[in-house]
Amino acid sequence: MTSQTASRAVVIYSGGMDSYTVLHRALREGHEVHALSFHYGQRHARELDVASEVCQSLGVAHQVVDIRAIHGLIGASALTDATQQMPRADYAEDNMKATVVPNRNMILLSLAIGHAVNLEAEICYYGAHGGDHAIYPDCRPEFVERMNDVAAIANYTPVEIRAPYLHASKDDILAEGLQMGLDYANSWTCYLGEALACGECGSCRERLQAFASQGLVDPLPYHMQSSRTREV
Repeated sequence: MTSQTASRAVVIYSGGMDSYTVLHRALREGHEVHALSFHYGQRHARELDVASEVCQSLGVAHQVVDIRAIHGLIGASALTDATQQMPRADYAEDNMKATVVPNRNMILLSLAIGHAVNLEAEICYYGAHGGDHAIYPDCRPEFVERMNDVAAIANYTPVEIRAPYLHASKDDILAEGLQMGLDYANSWTCYLGEALACGECGSCRERLQAFASQGLVDPLPYHMQSSRTREV
C-alpha cells in the first residue's frame, strides 16, 4: 500500500455509545475513516439516523448498508422481531439472551473486511466490549482472535480487526470518551428505538449505570425523566 492509503480504516458504526467512541478514537489515531452502518432489521433502527448525523457533522465518509433481505434467516431475536417482548431487566446473560442475533457480528465483519480490501484499508474497527462477553458469543476475545486469523488470509491483502474496548467495561468506555470531550447526546442506545429512550431495557440500564458511575446525568431524553438519574 502507498503511504497515502495506509492510514485508511473502516469503522463498523452502529450509532451506539461504544461505536461512537471507537469512531472518534480512530479519528484521533489519524486514520482516514470510512464508517459503515448496517440495517439488518433491528427494532432500534433509529441508531442509524444518529450515525448518519454524526458522520455528516464530522465530514466522515459513511454508508448505511441495507441487509434486511437476510432478516428471514437470522430474525429469531427480540432485537429484530417486534412480536417478541424486549427484556426489561439488567444487562446480564439470563436477561439478554433473547436479544442475540445469530451470527450478526461475523456477517457484519465479513462485509466490513471486504469493504476495507476494496478501499485498500488495513484496519477494521468494531466496538465489542467486555460487558458483552457473557451475552454475545461473537463479542468474545476468542471470536475476535479467530476472525483476525481469517481476515489475514481471506484476501490477497490482510486486514486487521481492531476492537480497542474488547476488555473494557461500559464505564471505562464512557470515561475515555468523556476525556475526549465527546457528547453522548449524539449516540443512541435504547433497543426499542422509539422517540424517547425507555430506560428499562438492559441496554438503557447499562448506559444509565455507566453515567451514574461517573456522577453524571445521561444527556438522552427518557420516557420517565427520573430514570436518567435513578439507580439501576
